[in-house]
Amino acid sequence: MAVRTPVRFVMLRPRQAANVAAACRALKNMGFAHLVLTEALPGSTEARALAYGAWDVLDAAQTASSLSAAVADCTVVAATSGRVEENTLTPRQFAETLDRTAAGGPAAVVFGPEDNGLTTAERRLCHVTVRIPSAPEQPSLNLAQAVLVLAYELSMVGCPEQAELRERVSAAEFETVMDALRGALVEIGYLNHANPHAIMAELRDLFWRGAPTAREIALLRGLARQVAWAARQARQTGDGGRV
Repeated sequence: MAVRTPVRFVMLRPRQAANVAAACRALKNMGFAHLVLTEALPGSTEARALAYGAWDVLDAAQTASSLSAAVADCTVVAATSGRVEENTLTPRQFAETLDRTAAGGPAAVVFGPEDNGLTTAERRLCHVTVRIPSAPEQPSLNLAQAVLVLAYELSMVGCPEQAELRERVSAAEFETVMDALRGALVEIGYLNHANPHAIMAELRDLFWRGAPTAREIALLRGLARQVAWAARQARQTGDGGRV
């Protein structure tokens, strides 16, 4: 499951057609297809072969006159850099926060020329910087390798074992159910009437970590109602309603 944000991959002044072709294959491997080049490269049979199975991505690559033009409509622009600097994100950190920061997108991941990378001025046009951690003995990656790493992390975000993406209920809905559950647990004596907050706080954290869906919240609401009803019935029959 990939990020929901539409992502384009932007290559500034790529030097080698073969690298672009190989990057197209990496993009299609991970389910992406939007490539923008600031300079079109003359192709060759040898280079084209490196885009095996992803010729549609290569042929559909767009050109833009500048970085500014390539990312004009994007809400998040990420510069890729091999420089060790403060406040850089790993590809995973970038992927995990993209949907929230892009707020509907689209977003761009920008790669500089193979020899020198992005200029300082170009990095300033970007909102965040992403660096792929690598061994100091060999810190630089081939352009297509870097594209593959970023595309992989963006394709896998939020899916340990390909878990289904779950939409959370609103905070207001969650709190309404937690209030009902608190009242029911006080009714049966599970929570201390004088101080129910400490244990209830732990229960709230437990349920919130589970990212309950609307259906699951409805189940909890029904559970709270049934527990409260059972407590009232027990009191009416003289059983005390406490456990």
